[in-house]
Amino acid sequence: MYEERPSALDGAVVWTRSAQRPGAGAARPVLPDGCMDLLWTEGRLLVAGPDTGAFVPADADARYVGVRFAPGDAPALLGVPAHELRDRRVGLDELWPSAPVRRLAERVGAAADPAAALEELALRRAARTPGPDPLLRAVVRALDAGYGVAATAGAVGLGERQLRRRSLDAFGYGPKTLARILRLQRALALVREGRPYAEAALAAGCADQAHLAREVRDLAGMTLGAYVASAKSETPQPSGSSTTA
Repeated sequence: MYEERPSALDGAVVWTRSAQRPGAGAARPVLPDGCMDLLWTEGRLLVAGPDTGAFVPADADARYVGVRFAPGDAPALLGVPAHELRDRRVGLDELWPSAPVRRLAERVGAAADPAAALEELALRRAARTPGPDPLLRAVVRALDAGYGVAATAGAVGLGERQLRRRSLDAFGYGPKTLARILRLQRALALVREGRPYAEAALAAGCADQAHLAREVRDLAGMTLGAYVASAKSETPQPSGSSTTA
């Protein structure tokens, strides 16, 4: 079962996923959402980079807790450009010194509430690193509102090349890809609410239902119908990329 709550860290979400019961079948795919996650599972601390396609956890019987950062926030906190972790799951000890990471993992695992302990780790780290970049948050807002790349660049005062370079470091991919992912998430949120496919497609910014179906196939690796069937298997629903290993 998946559960999440808002974090005390600005824009972040704290989530937990319990081990899947035996015989429950394959794990639900995690879809791209523009975010990165700090995770604890099976005594290890991991980082989930930004995805460009669906990720299917190999170990559905493992318990996870995580902090999902708002798009663009994690690279400064973790000290690594997002594009270096695109479509990857890596141990935190590959990014930070291994001995302190091992102690941190042990502290989270020994806590009565590992999710709260992981959140506290993220909060302590955030207190020692630069805060969210207002320009990058403006980029996300513009793209999520349906602005094109050129209009977004103009709105935040960057050239298109500068926007692409900043986006690769912050989000792991260029603004066009991020816009597609944000639009997909808007559409799927409406579908989960019960809106008809065609209505959800238009409201999210797709040209029509066929356009949404292509985006789901390209970015999620499944049909709309398969997504809906998968989404019904978990309550409450995760808002996006969350599990890994």
